[in-house]
Order: sequence, then structure tokens, then C-alpha cells
Amino acid sequence: MHLCLFEDDAVDHLLPLVYTRPVYDLRVGMRTVLQRTRDAFGGPALLLHTRQALAAVTGEEQDTLTNRIPGEVDVLFANGRWLVKEGPLLNEIKQATKTADAPRVFVQGDVVVAAWVPAAANSLVQHEAVTPETFEGMPTEAVEGARFIDRLWDLVTELRPALLYDYEAKAKGYNVFERPKADIDESATLANSEDIIIAPEARVHPGAILAATDGPIFIAERANVLEGAVVRGPAYVGNNAQVKPLANVEGVSIGPWSKVGGEVHSSVIHSYSNKAHAGFLGNSYLGRWCNIGADTNTSNLKNDYGEVSLFNHVSGEFEASGQQFLGLIMGDHSKCGINTMFNTGTVMGIACNLYGAGFPTRFIPSFSWGGPQEGFTDYRLKKALRVAETVMARREATLSEGGRELLTRIFEETAPLRKKYHSLPA
Repeated sequence: MHLCLFEDDAVDHLLPLVYTRPVYDLRVGMRTVLQRTRDAFGGPALLLHTRQALAAVTGEEQDTLTNRIPGEVDVLFANGRWLVKEGPLLNEIKQATKTADAPRVFVQGDVVVAAWVPAAANSLVQHEAVTPETFEGMPTEAVEGARFIDRLWDLVTELRPALLYDYEAKAKGYNVFERPKADIDESATLANSEDIIIAPEARVHPGAILAATDGPIFIAERANVLEGAVVRGPAYVGNNAQVKPLANVEGVSIGPWSKVGGEVHSSVIHSYSNKAHAGFLGNSYLGRWCNIGADTNTSNLKNDYGEVSLFNHVSGEFEASGQQFLGLIMGDHSKCGINTMFNTGTVMGIACNLYGAGFPTRFIPSFSWGGPQEGFTDYRLKKALRVAETVMARREATLSEGGRELLTRIFEETAPLRKKYHSLPA
């Protein structure tokens, strides 16, 4: 059996984060959706479907066939927005894969949750989106209980449940009291230590506090929790990540190779991003290769304690979230200077460079350059690409030709948004 994660026709509601990645590469909890789904089905051979603009980059990053099914193999299709969890629905879909010649499509409302297709044809992944029409003529079964990532705020509201779920999955068979090859200073404090996993080659430095009283903590391989830092669960610190001295983090997912300082609460930092200095980040989501300037603060609660709205790229309007706490959504390769202030419910696109005093607008289109006082203009593409190359080289990564082409395409596609929103007052 091969597992194929696919994108449906609702992924654009998750822009700008999915400009540069398929939806299943979004991190929710300790794992990306792809990792969570593959683990749930026992780690089968992988195939991927994504929008054509992302196919080359996705295939390269995931090192797997993308938008192609070889030789009519048996394929279980799984929606890339589906947050898979143990239970009757998962068991029912697993059971279907044991029937060699009986396709079944599992649909919740008008959304395909999963589809089991023996001897799947390559044509099934040749569309921009996989929808019920893709499996036309196959037996369909109505199901319930599937949870999807529908809007940007779902990535924040699902964080804590996902951290708990992922920890339970990762902790199976792990002897938490052995912690082989982990370096834990004797002056560090581990509260409720039976709910703290510290992986090989991770380091917990003098005076650091890991408090799992309100939720478990997972410190991954080669991660560092530096002097005097406080990590309160549920929390995940990814491989090679750093929690800086005196940092205060709680309810977080800090992805690989990221650096975090100051106060971070209920937020996801996808990977390769830095918020290394003082300042507050709450109920927020940062993509890859982002940098937050020193003393930057993000509001996550309105002064009137009212409902927060977020910009939706599909409607072109702000949309009620039903949430009281929401901070900043920042796309890949975006940066902000020191002392930046973000208003509640700000959406910042890809490859933006923001600086200056005052609050910027709550929607900042991709490839914007400037700030509240002097206004915004286009971030010159050549310069943006050069900065991306420089930043990635610091982590011994390279901007591939496919990555350059993708960023160029995003620059061109988002030009109308910049023309419209750069002319509006802050």
C-alpha cells in the first residue's frame, strides 16, 4: 500500500502559509500533518499530490514522487487538511485497505476525508485539487468525526490538543527516566519529570526550569534549553532548536533549527526561524526563515476583549474567527525590525521586510517593504531572493532553482494585492 496525501479545493483559505508549502507540511503540535498522518497508518510508502506550482519544490523537499502514481499501485488517499487521530474513523479506513479490489471513498459533507483505490490511475493526481469528482463512480460512504484545518486560526486553536496527542504517540515505549546521552545540568529543575522526554544529545543548561505540571514537554535531539530559561508544558522544542537564556515559553511548538527568546505563548514556530530576543509573541504562527527583531511585541487580545478577525485571501476581506486570542500569522522569509508592534490578528505575507514605529496594517501583502510611518512599497525581487539565499546559507541550506521560481511566481501573483493595500493608510 502507498499513502498519498492530497490537497483539496479549500487550501487557499490558509494563505499566505500555503503559498510556499502544501497544506500537509504545516506544523500542528510536534509534527507536521504529513508526519502525523503517515505515523497513524504505520509509515507506509509515500506519494504526494499538491498544486502544480508547488510540485517541484515539494518533491525535492520530501524526496518522494509528487503528482505521479507509478504503475497503478494500491493507494490510500488522505486529505492533507485532516488531523488524523485514533478512533473509529481511522480504524474503519484502515480496515478498507485490506480489501484488494474494493475502492471506497470516505466523505464528510462535501469533503473527501480519504479514499482507498486499488490499482490507482495516474490521472487521479493530475488536477490542481482532489475533490469528490476525482473519484466519480466509486462507492462512497458518509462519515463523521474528522477534524480539518479550515482556517488560519485552526493552527493556533489546535496547537495544545495536538501537543498532547503527539506526546502520547511519541512516548509509547519510551523510558523517560533513562534519557540516554542527554546532558541535563544538576542545577536544572524538572517538575513532574515523568512527563518530560529529553532526547539524545539534547542539553538542559544550568538553572533552566522544565515544568510539566500543566502538560508534557518534549525536548528533541540536539536541542538546547539555555541558562535560566523556563519551559512550561505542553511544549515541544525541535531538533537543533534553542530556547535562549531567561526565555519564558509555554504551550509552544518550536520547530527544528529555530531560536526563541523572550516570552512566547501558545504559538507555533515552524522551523528555521528566529525570535531570539526579548518581546512577546502570543497565539501566533511563524513560517520558515522568519526573523523577529528585538523587543518586538504582538498583541493577542483586543482592548475590548472582543472577537478577533483575520484577513482571508479567498474573500479578500477580514473574517470573524470566533476567537478571543489571536496574534500574528507570518509567512516564510518575512522579517521585522526592532521594536515592531503587531496588532491583534495581523496576517503578514511571504518575504516581507517591516520596520519603523507604530502599528502596521493588519494585512501586509507578500513582498512588502516599509513600515507604518513611511508606508509600504514593493520589496525588490532580486534583493528578496538574495536575502533568502544569505539567510538559508547560515543554516547550510540553499535556495534551489525551484525555490527561486516559486518565490518569483508568488511575487508576480501578489502584485495586485500590493497595489491595493500599499495605497491604504496605516
